[in-house]
Amino acid sequence: MPTKILMSNLGEVSDGRRGWGLALPQFREVLVVPNTSKRDVEPASSLNERLGLPFSNIHLLTRAFTHRSYANEHGGEVEDNERLEFLGDAVLDFIVGEWAFNRFPEMPEGDLTKIRSSLVRNERLAVFSRRLELGSALRLGRGEKSSGGHLRNSLLGSAFEALIGALYLDSGLESVKRFMKPLLEWMSPTILDELYDPKSQLQEITQSQKLGTPHYLVILTSGPDHARIYEVEVEVAGEIKGRGTGSSKSAAEQSAARDALDKLDVV
Repeated sequence: MPTKILMSNLGEVSDGRRGWGLALPQFREVLVVPNTSKRDVEPASSLNERLGLPFSNIHLLTRAFTHRSYANEHGGEVEDNERLEFLGDAVLDFIVGEWAFNRFPEMPEGDLTKIRSSLVRNERLAVFSRRLELGSALRLGRGEKSSGGHLRNSLLGSAFEALIGALYLDSGLESVKRFMKPLLEWMSPTILDELYDPKSQLQEITQSQKLGTPHYLVILTSGPDHARIYEVEVEVAGEIKGRGTGSSKSAAEQSAARDALDKLDVV
């Protein structure tokens, strides 16, 4: 069955220097008919050029996108990317931590830790991989290829870590920083929204106090169909802790959570 996916065009950084960063892609929606069994794999040399990467050792970049299923089918003649993945994970922890420290100079340590944790988890790295269309370069065994492994979060996130490990070995820490900065800046608004999301904050507090998960209940709906207003109460451990209104259920729930947090003198 045809599906819609997002395709992009990557350019160079605004100052024109190759290998010093990325111009993030502009996305367009195109219709694609899946054909995972005959998928063309993008060569590492092409990927290096497309992303403006500074790799001098293309073999290292190829290895970063070699899944163990592919290596196993080639009888040990090919190295997989798992060691590079291990290294990339450590490098990312440092790079993202340093970026957050400098990007948010007034932010307390606890919030910086949350930002770093959110940015380096596998699902987020998979988002970066899709942003850069890294799945096109994955070398997979027949089974993984036929099951669409190049679309799975687990493989995309691991491949991104391996790419970071390979880039660090080939070109050093500064190259990794230049590669990561535009991606981190692009994700920054989303991370801040998640960090200061009232519902998430309230749930974190109630669970830490062993009060269970907050429950939200719409108690009133008013206004015409095109301009509904919802009123919501939030209940914690059987008690009403907050009330809020909004033009959608989600907005009203956020308002109720904020009211609860204010009464708890948390924010």
